[in-house]
Amino acid sequence: MPDPTVPPTPPVPLDALLARADLGLRRIAGPDDPGIAVHWAHTSEMADPYPYLLGGELLLTAGVHIPQGAGAGYFDAYVSRIVAAGGAALGFGVAPVHDTVPAALVEACEMHGLPLLEVPPRTTFSKVARAVWQLMAQARLAELRRVTEAQQGLATAAARPDPVPSVLGQLARRLGGRAVLYGPEGTELAGAGPDPGAEVREALADLADVVRPGAGRPASASDTVAGTRLVAHALGHGRGFVLAVAAPQREAGDHTITSVAAVLLSLLTGEQQSGTGAARSSALVRLLLGTPPEEVAPLLGAERWRVVHARPDGPAPDPVAASALGAALGSALVDPFGEAVRVLVPGGREVEALPGWTLGVSAAVAAHEWPDADTQAARALARARATRSPLVRHGSRPALTDLVPPHDADAHARALLAPLADGPALTETLRTWLSLHGSWDRTAVALSVHRNTVRQRIARCAALLEADLDDPDVRMELWFALRRT
Repeated sequence: MPDPTVPPTPPVPLDALLARADLGLRRIAGPDDPGIAVHWAHTSEMADPYPYLLGGELLLTAGVHIPQGAGAGYFDAYVSRIVAAGGAALGFGVAPVHDTVPAALVEACEMHGLPLLEVPPRTTFSKVARAVWQLMAQARLAELRRVTEAQQGLATAAARPDPVPSVLGQLARRLGGRAVLYGPEGTELAGAGPDPGAEVREALADLADVVRPGAGRPASASDTVAGTRLVAHALGHGRGFVLAVAAPQREAGDHTITSVAAVLLSLLTGEQQSGTGAARSSALVRLLLGTPPEEVAPLLGAERWRVVHARPDGPAPDPVAASALGAALGSALVDPFGEAVRVLVPGGREVEALPGWTLGVSAAVAAHEWPDADTQAARALARARATRSPLVRHGSRPALTDLVPPHDADAHARALLAPLADGPALTETLRTWLSLHGSWDRTAVALSVHRNTVRQRIARCAALLEADLDDPDVRMELWFALRRT
């Protein structure tokens, strides 16, 4: 069985063979249609080649089978049988049997609409066959490259903050048509690509209804309307979502590209029902009933975890975008909140930057340190946004705080920052301002406030602490204390 993930070998346009100067082929009868394609070359001197043709062949003959004195009736029967078998074209070799192509054969090919090529004496049939295979190999390589690039583009689109529109946009662009996601009720949830017109639009919606889940219904269907190729795929999980595509032409790899998009959209629109999902559900129930996180963590499959805070470059993320982000990071433990998303990622999995997202990543910690890691990730995200970096990690190297007993360090921090105890906004502003080296603009971006607000808060901190915040020693001591809170 052929591999369904690999596009079939594309046929060779007949015009591509005629354009080969080394072959010297010349069309002398039949339609001049650029859409005529050759699937392979076959040589036969049978008077009736019909039983040996599969369709799509360039049939090559030197006319050995033509009897002496053959008339129009013989050539009419010969050509009609080739056409009935689905032959794409007939190549007639001039010499050594015939000095010219018989006029009756030219008339028969013209009448039956079969392209007739004159093969010059210097061109052997094996050379023609080799040229067909060379062109097919080039076409297959180009199609494989196109499919590979499309798969990579679709995978990247699925990890963006707006995964469904992005995947549909990629699919429409790769196929040069319209791609639509229909919901369970038949409504168009999202679409991309040019509008194909009312007739095609209605036919595409009707085709989507054909594959919608139900008894005896197919998983996919196709049709052609107004010269446009229509294809519909029922997405996985049986929830009624359908991917439908309308494209003006169909290339060999289009089915593979559409299938990849269907798999991605199935993941984006589906619900995970697995043993892992059951373990997550069990962990949630136990947490709600008061079980400590460190006892629940083994159900989730890792001992150490990172918290990732992510914010999209565009609008606030919806649940589908959050789910796609989790899939890209390798975790289904996703929490959309406000304009950002929190993801709990196994500590052994490395977090890399993702297109369309700004990420803040905590250190890898045990379950009882999850709240601290959440704070680390939030601060890392604020710093990433302020510095316009796609990803910032919380530093985990040993610090000066490790040289001071924790109890003494905490007591010193509380005493030093006591004047700010009633103003959490002041404390967070001071922390962010120090982390960004006193930059007013970057602090304003990180806290989503006006730069004048930052200036007022820092001035208030200086007054309450009775400290010169331009003094590097003061800044270092304050930073030491803030790291303990």
